[in-house]
Amino acid sequence: MANIMILGAHGQIATLVRGRLLRETQHHLNLFLRHAERLKSVDHQRETIYEGDATDTPLLTKDMNGSDLVYANLGGNDIEEQANSVVKAMNANHIKRLIWISTLGIYDEVPGAFGRWNHKMLDGGYLETYAAAAKVIESSKLAYTIIRPAWLSNKDVMSYELTQKGEPFKGTEVSRRSVADLVFKLINHPDQHIGESLGVDQPNTQGDKPSFY
Repeated sequence: MANIMILGAHGQIATLVRGRLLRETQHHLNLFLRHAERLKSVDHQRETIYEGDATDTPLLTKDMNGSDLVYANLGGNDIEEQANSVVKAMNANHIKRLIWISTLGIYDEVPGAFGRWNHKMLDGGYLETYAAAAKVIESSKLAYTIIRPAWLSNKDVMSYELTQKGEPFKGTEVSRRSVADLVFKLINHPDQHIGESLGVDQPNTQGDKPSFY
């Protein structure tokens, strides 16, 4: 049993991970989010709720105390600032293991027509901001895994493949359920994929854009 801190605990992938952790493990969950009232059906014996903003480093440092692993499901225009705050809070608490959700395209690793479509859809500084946040994580001394999902769907499918940083991204889409499965496995096998940045897609979904566009 471990103390798992989930940042951005109301996110869709985080909700799936949380559910599986409660059903299939004995871990205690520390759930951190901006608006605590959004969480429903809280198991107060196994879950502790923390309300706040991840850019509030002193608060995050205090709330992170006692956690063994951090899974960050964060987003927003201030994602680089959030990344800096998470690294500082983890260092202050001597926590090493971090699972960080990012996005595809931060290394200009998406080839062809889909890469051009992806860059157009994520224009306006989005990719640059997420790339800067990933650089903060990669420059830290944490035992991190960065996850770069393809375009996300709510399909009831669990099928995915991984690519490494420096390799071309493959498919165009992946289900949230698949990404949640990867996060779940990393939480339960925290010695895997340390120091890696993983692209995640559903096999055989290559094309100019995801099927739902």
